[in-house]
Order: sequence, then C-alpha cells, then structure tokens
Amino acid sequence: MKFFIDTANLAQIKEAQELGVLDGVTTNPSLMAKEGITGHDNILKHYVDICNIVEGDVSAEVISTDFEGMVREGEALAELHEQIVVKLPMIKDGIKACKYFSEKGIRTNVTLVFSPGQALLAAKAGATYVSPFIGRLDDISTDGLNLIAEIRHIYDNYAFDTQILAASVRHTMHVIDCAKLGADVMTGPLSSIEGLLKHPLTDSGLAKFLEDYQKGN
Repeated sequence: MKFFIDTANLAQIKEAQELGVLDGVTTNPSLMAKEGITGHDNILKHYVDICNIVEGDVSAEVISTDFEGMVREGEALAELHEQIVVKLPMIKDGIKACKYFSEKGIRTNVTLVFSPGQALLAAKAGATYVSPFIGRLDDISTDGLNLIAEIRHIYDNYAFDTQILAASVRHTMHVIDCAKLGADVMTGPLSSIEGLLKHPLTDSGLAKFLEDYQKGN
C-alpha cells in the first residue's frame, strides 16, 4: 500500500518524507488556500517545491470545469515536473479530459468519487488513480469503506490498472481498514500515518527496557 500525504504544507511533507515511508502527495485548491498559497504563479511554484521534496507522484488539481480548460491547465501542470499527476473532477468533461490525457500518456487522478459507477467510468477512461472520498461519506452516515470494497471488487473483475486512492482519510483506523480492503493508496494527514507508530505496550515496554538498563549501568 502506498502512503500519500494530503496537504500543501511543506514542513509536514518534509516530516513525512524523513519518516521514510512517503510515496507521494495529494493537494487541492482548499489545501493551497489553507497554507496561504494564492495567485497562479505562486501555486505553480508551490507544486514544484513539493516535487523537489518527495520522490513520488504529486497530484495537482485543475480549476476549470470545461473540457478545453481542463486540457489547457492539465497540459501546463504536466509540463511543470515529471512527478505531476493531473487531478480532474468526476464530471462529464472531467472524464473526457481523462481519456484525452490517458491517450497522451499524461497520468491522471479522478477526484471527488462517491460511487462505484463513477469509479468504473474513471477506469474506463484510463485514469491512473481514482479518489473515493471515504471520510466525506462517513460524515453523512454512509459507509465510506464499503465504497472501497465495491470498487476493489469491480476493478479486480476486469483487471483495470487504475489504482484506488482512498482519499479523505481522517484517522489511523481508516488507514488500517483501507489496507485490509486492498486499496492501492491512502492519502491523509500526517497524523493518520504517525498514528500507526503508536501502541501503549510499545511505550511501556521501551520504558521498562531503559529502566532495567539504567539499573545495571
């Protein structure tokens, strides 16, 4: 399972990279705004800064909602850096753009996916990644993890190459559950990754080891 971090915060990206398990980064306009990154040129520069920190894929999202605009933006984003994956919305023109980019050899991430049917269309259009938002489904009392299971079943039926990128991951158990269900990638906050480190028995065991060492040294 690949670990992506869902942020535009360079310090958090560096911290995750230093942990040694980071495979990539996902961003969106909301995350950019949260970090105060505004203005076209500043946003593009920030994407390059992220690519210079990590070794894996970096999803950069288009703003346009029409086919021509997505193609124009996506091609410009792809030219920024070889690690850039063009992030497209799960709408009609987004699927058209996904097909266009897949035929051009440009990698894509179809985002805001909330149903198996949407995921099926994205795979048919040649998406590199599909991003089902499990946390947002949980927010409206719908089982987000069940969506991961349904997409996995469909993709396995037809041997689609599209990778399931479990998005809107909120906590560590989301990561564990997605791993059990066979998601190819998870993307979430740094806390959801670092939470995997924690167990009270590890802490108490280490404390005991150190205590015993100090007694004899």
